[in-house]
Amino acid sequence: MTAEGGQVTTGMTDAGERAAGVAAGELGTARALRLIAGREIGTRVRSRAFQVMTTLFVVAIAATVLILNAVGGETSSSTVAVTAADGRQAAAIVAAGRSLEKDVRVRTVTDVADGRRAVRDGDVDALVSTGAAGGGYQVTVDRELPDDLTAVLTVAARQAALEAQVASLGGDPATVGRAIATAGVDVTALRPKHEVDGSRLLLGLLSGGLVYLSLMIFGPMVAQGVIEEKSSRVVELLLAVVRPWQLMAGKVVGIGVVALGQLALIGVVGVGLGIATGQLGMPAGLAVGSVAMALLWYLIGFSMYALLFAAAGALVSRQEDASGVTPPIIAAIIVPYIVGISVLPASPHSGLVLVLAMIPLFAPVLMPMLIGIGSVAVWQVVLALLLAVALTGLLVWLAGRVYGNAVKRSGTRVAIRDALRAP
Repeated sequence: MTAEGGQVTTGMTDAGERAAGVAAGELGTARALRLIAGREIGTRVRSRAFQVMTTLFVVAIAATVLILNAVGGETSSSTVAVTAADGRQAAAIVAAGRSLEKDVRVRTVTDVADGRRAVRDGDVDALVSTGAAGGGYQVTVDRELPDDLTAVLTVAARQAALEAQVASLGGDPATVGRAIATAGVDVTALRPKHEVDGSRLLLGLLSGGLVYLSLMIFGPMVAQGVIEEKSSRVVELLLAVVRPWQLMAGKVVGIGVVALGQLALIGVVGVGLGIATGQLGMPAGLAVGSVAMALLWYLIGFSMYALLFAAAGALVSRQEDASGVTPPIIAAIIVPYIVGISVLPASPHSGLVLVLAMIPLFAPVLMPMLIGIGSVAVWQVVLALLLAVALTGLLVWLAGRVYGNAVKRSGTRVAIRDALRAP
């Protein structure tokens, strides 16, 4: 980070010299923001650390989707053989496998000897023939019959035995079979359990996790940049041509654009591969909408936290002193993330998480999780957005006041109450 810090200091010095050469007084607001934000964007994007980090994130999310696709694509199926004389058992075996969520394929062989050769050669897992005691199946395997296939053949054998008994009594096995197939249970739950799709749960947790990770990386970067400018006296040169709030806003906007761009790239790669491989298991529009909402919440969250980090950085003059002012801000990012990943997998509709998600500083991490899972109402999202925007507006004034009063002071740490006082 030292090398990167050097780039920031040099770059901001160059930007200040260019700005000073253009005008002797203050720059216009739009031009000042464009110059400062542009310098931040250029410096961060050209940084080797940023390039490597972005590449690793993209590769990691792509590898995760592809690995899940490879693992999920390996369906566990079994193949059994039946003789031509027992061909009518094929449908019963397949139906039994479907009822037990087991993929069972049936192959017809000419006779028992042919079936035994297929078992010995490994072409089929078992040979099934009728005529066992009680009307069940006689199963031939090479070594042993897997438990899941045993369960399937047991269900099918019982169905075959039932049909044999019905036929011996003069009934119609086909009619009885249809009656059994359509029979079921009608359950009425007094307090039904909310089921959440696993794909949506994964999407929600990943969305919140990426927002959390990006805030933890780029938020402190704002404080670091402020401290670098202050300790190198670059801020004094810059404040000769721009106002303190313009300098702070330009830095927040510049780093925010870089961070949002990185997160959007990761989201596009992840969702794109998820849709292409079918791993998301949900409509493409729903997945894209969840990611778009996550980016919106990140934009709001970064705005809030970047303002806090900028104000905190202005209070100190050395990087070593940053640990005395940033921990409370970092804790506000960590707490909702820990709560979200701890509670939501077991209780996706947790009232505790929903209440915490309405708190503006917690919402940027928790709301993307809840939106991805689908366990939050639209009005709750809108209310949380309004509260977060309101707090952001308040922080613009509050952080701007602290930054403006403290960034010019060097030496010892500036007390927050002193920074809030009018100069």
